[in-house]
Amino acid sequence: MSQAEESILSKPHAVCIPFPAQGHINPMLKLAKLLHVRGFHITFVNTEFNHRRLLKSRGPNALDGLSSFSFESIPDGLPHPSNEDATQDIPSLCEACKKSCLVHFKDLVTRLNDSSNFPSITCIVSDAGMSFTHQVSEELGIPNVGFWTCSGGALLAYIQYPRLVLEGYTPPKDESYLTNGHLDTIIDWIPGMEGIHLKNLPSFIKAKVDEPNYIVLKFIVEEIVDEIHKFSALILNTFDTLESDVMKQIATKFPAVSYTIGPFHSLLDNLTQYNDLKSIGSNLWKEDTHCLEWLDTKQLNSVVYVNFGSITVLSNDQLVEFAWGLANTKMNFLWIVRSDLVMGDSAIFPHEFLAEIKERGFLGGWCPQEQVLSHPSIGGFLTHCGWNSIFESISYGVPMLCWPFFADQQTNSWFTCNRWGVGMEIDSNVKREVIEELVRELMIGEKGKEMKENALKWKKVAEEAVTSPNGSSYMNFDKLVREVLSPKGSSLLPVD
Repeated sequence: MSQAEESILSKPHAVCIPFPAQGHINPMLKLAKLLHVRGFHITFVNTEFNHRRLLKSRGPNALDGLSSFSFESIPDGLPHPSNEDATQDIPSLCEACKKSCLVHFKDLVTRLNDSSNFPSITCIVSDAGMSFTHQVSEELGIPNVGFWTCSGGALLAYIQYPRLVLEGYTPPKDESYLTNGHLDTIIDWIPGMEGIHLKNLPSFIKAKVDEPNYIVLKFIVEEIVDEIHKFSALILNTFDTLESDVMKQIATKFPAVSYTIGPFHSLLDNLTQYNDLKSIGSNLWKEDTHCLEWLDTKQLNSVVYVNFGSITVLSNDQLVEFAWGLANTKMNFLWIVRSDLVMGDSAIFPHEFLAEIKERGFLGGWCPQEQVLSHPSIGGFLTHCGWNSIFESISYGVPMLCWPFFADQQTNSWFTCNRWGVGMEIDSNVKREVIEELVRELMIGEKGKEMKENALKWKKVAEEAVTSPNGSSYMNFDKLVREVLSPKGSSLLPVD
């Protein structure tokens, strides 16, 4: 065996498996890259469906990676969808992962460990929702580290579900509970979330037992909340100062140590060995980079960025209201419109709208979001409040308009607007006049200026968190690698 081969086989080997949705794949890939920079051999496991989508969106050689960064895939147990560019149904995906993934994951791990081409697997880094990985890690006797991809606040909220049921807050008994003021009830007994209303807790918590979202709630409670204590440690893409009160409460709930090591993208940018990994991407839709050239033609802080993420859907009426609200501001905007953004149809804009925005609006199918948010022309972000979007916007110093759709997004919006001072929320009943007014306030109003100042303060704190040698996230990442993920005798690289 050559010296180079011996070096490869002496590396610690992390198998990273995200929940198979865009908002989970993105941060898991960044985490895998962070570990690779520290000397780990990485096996990144997608579902076959998402593996095909990545190859389609990024090209047939997009996942070739490096000699010590490989991609594998397992079936998800769902039939092939008619539209391969559409997001899979989340309740169905939760059920399928629970029933189908274990046997395929075990077979993959066995094959990798039996191969002489790879180092022995030394740890699993699992999305917190892929709890079947516990059985595999127990059989191998290796650490299984959980990655919670949402905010710490969302995790703390989900932990409250049993008490919310016990005290009669949920599930709602009938439709009247959604309109009679019940959702405005203040939940005053969650330390770290004082003043939060029932409506601001994750939407799944308020699901009725006969609707599809209740399936997702059961999955979160049974596969995550009830199982999370089994992980050797828990990773969160946040930083200590942003969620300090919340993280103190989480620490009292679980025996495993929680490591806050975000923002991942900023931590990666500070690591000099990262350049070789930049070509490996995770977007399931083909990116339209022409929007960056368009942004280059716009003035500083003059563009509103609009993106509702990978799952949110709008009615055609909502699409039109957002469209005219943006157009009537007479401001520049970049709007990402997925092919499946409109429920049951493709997005159809009025001809008059397209003519009105010709010189100041850019409509794209998908984009490299971090490059957009970090562009100097971006002055504000109209977002669905997914955690990746919120956290990236904070770390780039961009204030937000919040239109939460489902899941943890209501909770993220509450923290953004009420605790961090960098957002304003749009009512779920979308009206163009309100959109116009709020966009103007965001971009040129006094409230908008205050939010921008707060956002820039948080940007500075985020930068400090990932900067060596004393940044909290920087140090937490080093502790995670040395104390949890690395077996004694493995060859680790220094942090820088």
